[in-house]
Amino acid sequence: MSVSTATSPSVSPSTRKARRRGAALGVTAWVVGIGFCLPALWMVLTSFHAEADAATNPPSLAAALTLDGYRTFFGGGGGPTPWPPLVNSLAASFFSTVLVLLLALPAAYALSIRRVRKWTDVMFFFLSTKMLPVVAGLLPVYLFAKNAGLLDNIWLLVLLYTSMNLPIAVWMMQSFLADVPVSIIEAAQVDGARLPTVLGRVVAPVAGPGIAATALICFIFSWNELLFARVLTGVVAGTAPVHLTTFVTSQGLFLAQLCAASVVVSLPVLVAGYAAQDKLVQGLSLGAVK
Repeated sequence: MSVSTATSPSVSPSTRKARRRGAALGVTAWVVGIGFCLPALWMVLTSFHAEADAATNPPSLAAALTLDGYRTFFGGGGGPTPWPPLVNSLAASFFSTVLVLLLALPAAYALSIRRVRKWTDVMFFFLSTKMLPVVAGLLPVYLFAKNAGLLDNIWLLVLLYTSMNLPIAVWMMQSFLADVPVSIIEAAQVDGARLPTVLGRVVAPVAGPGIAATALICFIFSWNELLFARVLTGVVAGTAPVHLTTFVTSQGLFLAQLCAASVVVSLPVLVAGYAAQDKLVQGLSLGAVK
């Protein structure tokens, strides 16, 4: 009886080269990703150090860990409480995001599904509003707020953040709504649905991931805004980023307290992004694969 042995086909040199290239790219991607995460990880570690250990040069990785920075941030050492700035940031970001969505959805509907005349010119106008440097509009906005008696008012920030994020929201949602099938909209209109019903019960559920991605990005932009909040607010309407600047004083930089405050201020955005990560990825990838 003869026994036949099957030999596995040899791998071609081009295949081995492609595998090595893929492995090299994978390792490079991991190195770059870890490099991007290192500053955030270093900030978290420094927030658990004492001020003396955080100020050492070179910094000490084996320094003792403590919660003094977080206690000081939350007013444990007799300092100012961070809750009013955090509440102000949450209110300004939330209400401005809601207003942006309410205004951007019908605008994107008119620019993508029921297109108005010269809609490309309208889109370019929205984009052109982001070409002006923010600092160039700071003085006119300040003079307007001063004459209108709106300085140190949280609702002024809501209006400013709405106007700042609206062009980006319209651009994003226009691309999302362009993928909504027109047939379901026409079917709803045949059944007697009016425009508010079409937007709320037909378009919004279909474009839900895109709307969620737009809302999250607008919320992040509003939460992180510093320049207008620093100039236009004071004691009453100061936001969390403005509160962070109080840790840089003439007496020096309180690095451990600043890192602890930065970690706390970053948590709401991180939690929102983690909770909506599936919607964010799905929304940002709409139209990428046909």
